[in-house]
Amino acid sequence: MTAMGKAGFGAHYAVHLPAPDDFEFWRARARALVQAEVPPDRVSWVEPGATGDLFAGGAARGSARLPQPLADAPPVRASQRFLAIARSAALNRDPARFALLYQVLWRLQRQPRLMEDSADPEVRRLEQLAKAVRRDAHKMHAFVRFREVEEADGTAHFVAWFEPDHHILRAEAGFFMRRFANMRWSILTPRGSIHWDGETMREGPPARREDAPGDDPVEALWRSYYASIFNPARLKVGAMLSEMPRKYWKNLPEAALIPGLVATAQARAAAMVAAGTRSERPRPSSLAELAQGIAACRDCPIAACGTRAVAGEGPPRARLMILGEQPGDQEDIAGRPFVGPAGQLLDQYLEAAGIARGAAYVTNAVKHFKFVARGRQRLHQSPTAKEIDTCRWWLEAERALVRPRIVLALGASAARALLGKTVSVTRARGRAIALEDGAELWVTLHPSYLLRLEGEARARQAALFAQDLALVRARLEAA
Repeated sequence: MTAMGKAGFGAHYAVHLPAPDDFEFWRARARALVQAEVPPDRVSWVEPGATGDLFAGGAARGSARLPQPLADAPPVRASQRFLAIARSAALNRDPARFALLYQVLWRLQRQPRLMEDSADPEVRRLEQLAKAVRRDAHKMHAFVRFREVEEADGTAHFVAWFEPDHHILRAEAGFFMRRFANMRWSILTPRGSIHWDGETMREGPPARREDAPGDDPVEALWRSYYASIFNPARLKVGAMLSEMPRKYWKNLPEAALIPGLVATAQARAAAMVAAGTRSERPRPSSLAELAQGIAACRDCPIAACGTRAVAGEGPPRARLMILGEQPGDQEDIAGRPFVGPAGQLLDQYLEAAGIARGAAYVTNAVKHFKFVARGRQRLHQSPTAKEIDTCRWWLEAERALVRPRIVLALGASAARALLGKTVSVTRARGRAIALEDGAELWVTLHPSYLLRLEGEARARQAALFAQDLALVRARLEAA
């Protein structure tokens, strides 16, 4: 009997999902249906009817009636790009998302390169769903505000209210667990709640806005801090509303200050220009203006060494930023980043990993070459933590202009420039570190380190470096 016969001629199958964000459940059922040769128009994907079912478990009510895969059914084909996009798209609130996912998965069995066709309407729609979810997650990271509540035993508990557009609550719980690992906190939403006691994560039912606390004493300090860092010279009201939509204002203690700060921005910007201090210096509005500012900078002793400033280069909207420590001797002479031996080695590994250097924005944490003279030679000298932190202002301006989705930090100094603290490359490599603007930071060694190694040690570190670049390429394909 054929698969169509086993499935029943013309039969229709309803798959009841236990939760609206259960991608793994959908994936298992979808694979079985593909192997049973059940076409998309004969499958309905049914979400829980009540919001309270968000954290319900158990098997799907319709799974027992589903056809079994053929014994000789081939493996289901799904590219890494599809899986990465599908995981995000599955969290979208669009009721047709699971049907769309199955339709694309069904087509992938006959069109393995389908996901490379960005003009395909179904692929494009899937990407739009995933992009909306990523944006919602970014807003959650940025706009969740915890308020302190004192428990009966006198301990502090921090509670936040947030209204996500999509089913991102459980998917983003890990972000807050890592960032606030030592706090006891809860995030309440209309779709469910999560609670962290410092050791265990618990899930709870949906909540109401009145279940969350109002202002606490800390919020006066937060408002004072926000007012102090508000930079009127960079104010663009349209861009601000795009990044901080009004719907989030009611949960942000600093939002009450925004109308007044906007109204006085022009006068404050003029005062900043007159003052001319570094902390109040307006941010560059273009990469060309940034390069001019770097060339004129004398904020740290390195700039007094007689070397030229080396700004970054690459597409102004590159998805990948590659960040080194500082220019070397050859970079100082050429006025371009990563053109010396370390840069040539980096090019080889990027090509092997399938990453086009020309599509990346390449720059350094410190913009001038720091060296010690040995006869006619200029030997690299590592910048101090203070020098890295001083130059961080320029790097932040660079990132704000390029807005990369992924930053690859080559070495501990580059990582410090982004995180503001020293990290171990060995411990930080191999995983994404979330940055405040929503980008991902990946840390690996600097290729100059490989040049200093020989034999087995170099082979071992070279393999790890290649593995790190492969991970970054996979993330670029998924982004």
